[in-house]
Order: sequence, then structure tokens, then C-alpha cells
Amino acid sequence: MPAPPPTGPLVTRETLRKQLGEFGVRPGETLLVHSSLSSLGWVNGGAVAVVQGLLDALGPEGTLVVPTQTGDLSDPALWSNPPVPPQWWAAIRATMPAYDPRITPARGVGVLPETVRTWPGALRSAHPQTSFAALGPQAAKVLDGHAPDCRLGERSPLAKLEAMDARVLLLGAGYASCTSFHLAEYRIPSPRVAVGRPGPEGWETVTEVSISSDRFDELGYDFERDRPVVRGKVAAAEARLFPVADAVAYAEQWLAVHRPRDEEFLHPPV
Repeated sequence: MPAPPPTGPLVTRETLRKQLGEFGVRPGETLLVHSSLSSLGWVNGGAVAVVQGLLDALGPEGTLVVPTQTGDLSDPALWSNPPVPPQWWAAIRATMPAYDPRITPARGVGVLPETVRTWPGALRSAHPQTSFAALGPQAAKVLDGHAPDCRLGERSPLAKLEAMDARVLLLGAGYASCTSFHLAEYRIPSPRVAVGRPGPEGWETVTEVSISSDRFDELGYDFERDRPVVRGKVAAAEARLFPVADAVAYAEQWLAVHRPRDEEFLHPPV
């Protein structure tokens, strides 16, 4: 049986540029984008056209930043989607390729980040599990110095984005994807956990702050109720636009009250 024709809307690079500008994206700004390509409608050119539209809206002085996380570079004992047999764990740890920012693909963050990562001139941060990629004149400033023992904290691109007055665009993505909330976890009393991963010299374990996106959707609902958040649609996608600094400050207060640390997962998301 043939597939039904798409119902639209028909989305192009130019319609995205126009609608992003009308939505509030400003030329010259630094923008952290969390995205879902499928939410936009039928995009002529797919992820390439969306990245082009974002770059057009930001202009030559703007900088586009995306998460390029690699949660699969982690301890197989913690994998659940899907799990692997325990008898495989030792061999997986011994043979897992180490992170290489040039070739390690992003995982679990959608097709747009991978498109940005492989774009000519793109830069990528050094953390082997929670890297970011960026295009634009501020890319190096955002990405440099991402410490290997600081996934999403004070020595990560998130803190740089906060200090630079960058904004977040949720483009068809929900608040569960909002990495800015994780920076707040580093600013409240937090347990530390052992995080396993492949390293240049073989399997390694580092001590890290425990992070989890548990209840981020609820946090986001309260955040946009209490703080100025631009809300609307870009193409067919629900979109949100707000400063990184506002999200971090609100989350710091909210998490301390609403999510006791003993309710959190004590391992990195996979």
C-alpha cells in the first residue's frame, strides 16, 4: 500500500528564516537550539534546510550552538535502551572506541545536531559524553575549555552561554531536552557519582555531579508560567525562546524545593 502524501505544511529554508525572525530570533545573537525535525512539517531539504534557515536568521555575526551528546560512550552496566548481556560488559569496556570530536556521531539529540556537527567550519567541545557543536564567530569562545570531569556545569559551554547572554530555542523539543536546567544542578547540593567511559588510554572512571532530566517537563511548565518566555509556532513546531540565564536561575530555585536529591537517578542518562 503506497504511503499517503504529506499533509504539510511545506517548509523551506526561506520560510524558516522568515518565521524564525518573526518569532524573535535576532541577527547576531548566540542561540542554543534543541530541536525535532519531524515536528516542523514537510521540510524541503530536511535537516540541511533547517540549519540553513537558522544560520540565515542569525546572520553572519550570529552563532548557532547545539548539543552533540554521546551517551552511548558509557558503562554498559547502566544501559537500558536496550540492555546488553552482563557477560558482554567487560569486552565492551575493553573495546569501545574513545571519543573523537571529529568523527564520533551525536546520539539521542536528533538529526539537526549531527548535521551541524558535520557542517563545514563547525567546532565541537571536548567532553566525551556531553559535547556541544557550534557554527559562527563565537563558536570557539563557547566551546573552549569544556572540562573532561564537568559534563554540564561551570566548566562547560552552558556556563559560557549563560555569561554571554545567549538564548535557548526549543524548536519542536520539550523542556526535558533543556540542557540549561542541568547547570542549576551544579549549583545546589548534589551527590557525586562514578562515571565510566572509554578514554585515550582505555576504560576510565571519573567522579561527576549526578545529573538527571527527571521532572524537567514540570519545571519547564512552571518556568514559562512565571517568567517571560516567547511561545508560538515555527512552521508546524511548537517553539519556545528564552535566555539561558533565566532558565538556570529559575531551575536553581525550583529544583532545590521540588526535587530532593534522593529521588534522582545516580547515574548518567543513556
